[in-house]
Amino acid sequence: QVQLVESGGGLVQPGGSLRLACAASGFTFSTYAMRWYRQAPGKERELVAYIGSSGRTNYPDSVKGRFAISRDNAKNTLYLKMNSLKPDDTAVYYCNTWLGPENYWGQGTQVTVSS
Repeated sequence: QVQLVESGGGLVQPGGSLRLACAASGFTFSTYAMRWYRQAPGKERELVAYIGSSGRTNYPDSVKGRFAISRDNAKNTLYLKMNSLKPDDTAVYYCNTWLGPENYWGQGTQVTVSS
């Protein structure tokens, strides 16, 4: 059974940092691309970071230079380091992967950027 469990969210002041983690199980983590998405209230879910099985990464312009995705294949864990956080980064952050035709999501972790 595929499971993705996010952790690490919370309340942080503007300019602060957080590191999110996603513990994966039920599949061969090292062989699949992984993604982080976020969804703010009233907005569509958006991709914020991608990492391939090779370690290649990609980011949208809105977070490029501030967010860094990484993976620890020995621990079956995906990370998202977020620096220079802004109020606009406030959202629920989700871990995601595609396994063939199936799309899997974690339950999400809330990130709130506010003074």
